Amino acid sequence: MQINKRYRSLGWMGGLRIVIRVLTFFRLGVLARVLTPFEFGLFAVATMALGLVETLTETGVNVFFIQKEGKLKDYVSSAFVVSVIRGALIAGVLLLLANPLSVFFTSPQSVRLINYIAAIAFLRGFINPSIVKFQENLEFGREFALRVTTALVDVGVSIWVSLLTRSAIGLVFGMGAGVLVEVVFSLVFIHPKPKLALDKVQVTHIIKRGKWVTVAGIFQYLFTNLDNLVVGKLLGLGALGLYQNAYKIASVPITEISDVFGKVSFPHFAQVADDKAKLKEEFGKFTLLLTVTSLVFASLIFFFARPIVLVLLGDNWLSIVPALKVLSVFGLVRSFEGAYPPLFLAIKKQELVTRITLISFVGLAVLIVPAVGLWGLVGAGWAVVGGSFLALPYILYVFHKQS
Repeated sequence: MQINKRYRSLGWMGGLRIVIRVLTFFRLGVLARVLTPFEFGLFAVATMALGLVETLTETGVNVFFIQKEGKLKDYVSSAFVVSVIRGALIAGVLLLLANPLSVFFTSPQSVRLINYIAAIAFLRGFINPSIVKFQENLEFGREFALRVTTALVDVGVSIWVSLLTRSAIGLVFGMGAGVLVEVVFSLVFIHPKPKLALDKVQVTHIIKRGKWVTVAGIFQYLFTNLDNLVVGKLLGLGALGLYQNAYKIASVPITEISDVFGKVSFPHFAQVADDKAKLKEEFGKFTLLLTVTSLVFASLIFFFARPIVLVLLGDNWLSIVPALKVLSVFGLVRSFEGAYPPLFLAIKKQELVTRITLISFVGLAVLIVPAVGLWGLVGAGWAVVGGSFLALPYILYVFHKQS
């Protein structure tokens, strides 16, 4: 029964990620022939700003519920009010950051995109926290339906508006349309429904339990965006657009596999966390399957980088092939490392995840500027590979210690 549930969960989430990535790469293939690398760079600046503020204000409420620290029906209203306040805070900070970021990247065009994304951040705050029950209760079929619907709306609107405007504003409008669908769906169809009520004791409990998730998210953000910041600053937004698309093609398919396993394995691990032998057995099965699958995808991307670029983006983007090969190695390393955080979260060792991301970030911070200065986009790729490798010894050490 447990085996059937595990593979059924993997099937739903794997199918979801495949569908979403097919849609995403379809959009990328269309828009790469419509928009310039500079327009992709503008969108990257706006999403980096959003990711920074969201990370700094992360509450860790999803982890809180999946770990069963509190009953969803008792906490949902407080979590909802916190989410709305957080959305308003994120929007306000983004509006304040718009001009400084445009100056930093010498891109006045990015101000408008960041302002639009601020509105999306505010809207996202109204998503019903009860949506986490899909993961908590392993209802991945329902999550599949919701996520595919939002992805279809996002991709469709992005392509339509981009074809009309020939600018990155289409990508922002698509993101906003997808968020609107999720907000409406969560408030209308998902129970329990939240009320505008706030319990200070509940909020304190949620934030206290989620503090390590927040800190880990900060370091994870820094690790996944420091290379973008340095490339955009030193090489320009055109180079950032090239690098972003190389990154997506090389690492996203592989890290998506890791995310699927993480999303499925975390609630599974949490359910057997008190049985050490069972937990170790489940972890071994998930990790073996994850490693083999990731290796296959990484090899395909590495050895067929040129034809992949030609098919997806066209011959105007062939300059990203060398960076693409390097980043496929990064994707493989990150995928292997991604097997461990769900395990540590399940046994309520959030601080270990924080330390892992800190080590990776420090390694990247040391390498990124000289590497980009010497080797450009390829150097950025090797810097993220190096940062990832530095965390491996610590991961294996703490895993052995916890075992």
